[in-house]
Formats: sequence, C-alpha cells, structure tokens
Amino acid sequence: MLKNDQISQIVNGKRVIVKKPELLAPAGNLEKLKVAVHYGADAVFIGGQEYGLRSNADNFTLEEMAEGVQFANKYGAKIYVTTNIYAHNENIPGLEEYLQGLEEAGVHGIIVADPLIIETARRVAPKLEVHLSTQQSLANWKAVQFWKEEGLERVVLARETSAEEIREIKEKVDIEIETFIHGAMCIAYSGRCVLSNHMTARDSNRGGCCQSCRWDYDLYKLDGSQEIALFDENDDPFAMSPKDLNLIQSIPKMIELGIDSLKIEGRMKSIHYVATVVSVYRKVIDAYCADPDHFVIQKEWLDELDKCANRDTAPAFFEGVPGYKEQMFGVHSKKTTYDFAGFVLDYDCDTKMVTLQQRNFFKPGDVVEFFGPEIDNFTQVVGTIWDEDGNEIDAARHPLQIVKFKVEKDVFPYNMMRKER
Repeated sequence: MLKNDQISQIVNGKRVIVKKPELLAPAGNLEKLKVAVHYGADAVFIGGQEYGLRSNADNFTLEEMAEGVQFANKYGAKIYVTTNIYAHNENIPGLEEYLQGLEEAGVHGIIVADPLIIETARRVAPKLEVHLSTQQSLANWKAVQFWKEEGLERVVLARETSAEEIREIKEKVDIEIETFIHGAMCIAYSGRCVLSNHMTARDSNRGGCCQSCRWDYDLYKLDGSQEIALFDENDDPFAMSPKDLNLIQSIPKMIELGIDSLKIEGRMKSIHYVATVVSVYRKVIDAYCADPDHFVIQKEWLDELDKCANRDTAPAFFEGVPGYKEQMFGVHSKKTTYDFAGFVLDYDCDTKMVTLQQRNFFKPGDVVEFFGPEIDNFTQVVGTIWDEDGNEIDAARHPLQIVKFKVEKDVFPYNMMRKER
C-alpha cells in the first residue's frame, strides 16, 4: 500500500475507516445537481453544452455551472465537468475559451479523454484538475503510470477492470482512482463503440450514441443474396446489451482497496433515480466506514435500489469476467413497481400540511411513501388534497401541479414521495 493510502486505524479499540471514498453522482441539469448534493453526494459530474458525451441531456450553460458550484460549495461538494469527446478538427475552435469559462465558473476539475483537451487545459486553465475519462479504457498499471507522469491527478478506470487489477494499480501507482459502481454498462470497451455511427450516423464518441446495442434484432444468415432466418417467430429477440452495473455488495471491498472515488452513472436519469441511488450508497459507505468489522448489508438498501431500477443488474467485471447470465437476451427491462409522485417544497409542522409539486398522478386514498436524507422512509394514505388556491380537488393530475395535503410525520424540502403501482 502506498504512503498516502492508509485505509483504517484503531480508534477507542475499534477499527474505523479513515480513508472514506468520495461518492460521485451524475447530474443532467441544475435540479438534479442540487438533489444529488442534498442526498449525500460528495461530488457531482455534469456536462456542458459542448465537448461532452451526453448531447441528449439538458446539460449546463456556463452560468448554470457557476450557480451549481455555488450551491455545491455550501455543502462542501465538488463539481466536475465532462469534456470527454474525441475531438475532430471542427471541435478545436472555441476550446480554449470554453475551458477558461469552466475555470472562471469555479469548476473543480474536468474529465477528459483526448490529449488535445488535456494539453489545452494545462496551458489555458491551470486551476482545473484533469481526470482521465473511462473512454481511455485504462485497465493496467503501466498505462496509469503513464498518465500520472503526464501530470493528471486522477484516472477513471475502464468498467472492465477487476478487483485484483485495481489492487495492483493501487499498489504500484500513487494516483487517485475512480471507478463506476452503479448504472449503465456498454457492450463495447467503456463506450468506444461505432455501432451508432454505422446505423444512424450518430457518433458515440462525440455525444450522439443511439444505444444500438439495446435494440431488438432478428438473426439471419446470407446464402448468396438470400436471407435465411435463424429464429422462430416465437423466439425472444436477440440483443447485445449487458445488464446494468450494481456493486452495492462490493462496496466494502472497494473501500478496503483504497479506491478514491465511487461513481454512479446516469446524467440522463430522473431526480427520483439520482436521489434514491445516491442515498442508498451514502448509507452503505457511511455504515461500513463507521464499523467495518461488524458491517452487514441491509435488505432495505437492496429493496430501495429496486424501487428506481428499470433494467436488471449485475456486478459486471469487478468480481470476475461476466458470463451469459450478465447479458440481456430478449427481455430488456424490469419495470419498477414505483412511480415518483411528488417533490416536497415545504412543510408546516403545526398544521401538518405539506406543499408538494406533483410529478405523477395520485389521488385521495392512495398509499404513498416519503423518503429523504433527513427522515426514515414511511408510508401513509393520502387524504383530502387541495390546490395552491385552497380548492379541494379529486386528484393531482396535472404535471408540476402545486398541491397540499396532510402528512402526519415531518418532512422537509427536497424529500420525495413515491407511489406503488
């Protein structure tokens, strides 16, 4: 273990973790950024309107980034910006000004794949930390050593890297390591795919991926110019997609390896997804670090993750090379049994009245569940609902409608309400 990587020590006769990893969350817009920080993220990665790999996300203007940085600073959280495209000649004009804008906005660091962007950032925006993107598919310590010698502060390892490979990297190279713990997996090496380019002329490596690997396919073989079907009409469709990543069971091992940052994928996911996943991993990390020798994964944490899942999950490569059971054939998703129904704006402790922004239909008589970082999850039956003008209504049916009703236990702004289908 390297000099800066003491993981634990004995305090008052009990072993505690002294090197707690950063919990890094995704945010596709300013609302998601604030939710991620509020629910326990130590850092948030976002995309600007240029040079990132999620062109379909809302993404941030420089002004929104500055606002996000100010919000994060109040909580001691950091903001990283993805600038991880593989640049073409047409991407070079404006790069210097963009990187300088990120620095002026107060962004802590950038996540980069292209050496051009790395060199330019070093030259024109030296206050920005530079983290190497997973797009570089780093999976060996020699490559990590190369990028350390190039002056980078952190590398994001390929999703295909195993625990033993990470152990060797940590033993041989004194650099911050970031790894993915939850979210989508790519059928190609860390997103370096050209299926989307071939099928739709949308460049995966410049933010345009159409997720071709998740489509349904029928299998044929060519006999001359004739197509011969290799499937029956009743067969499940064939897909290339792996199951989503879920490493909740492996968090203790990752902490003991000294991994510096644990990353959740999903900048295009909902605020309900971000809040749920961040809050669960926050609880797991904190519980293990406080008492690692008596730590037990709680069933309620696993159940909580399922409330926002829309695809089957697997541990992927961290625990060994995945087999066919970690791939999805035919059935693409498992539909979550819960809908995100409301976002708490205010609560009056005297009247027990919550002010809530509707996010999905609900009505009197529905059983709903509230959750948030300040409260333990609880359920109750919705009673009479009033609109913001004080009129009684028979349902909260309009998107983003402001409504009020009584909630017996205290709730807080940014808490959420979900409803079982």
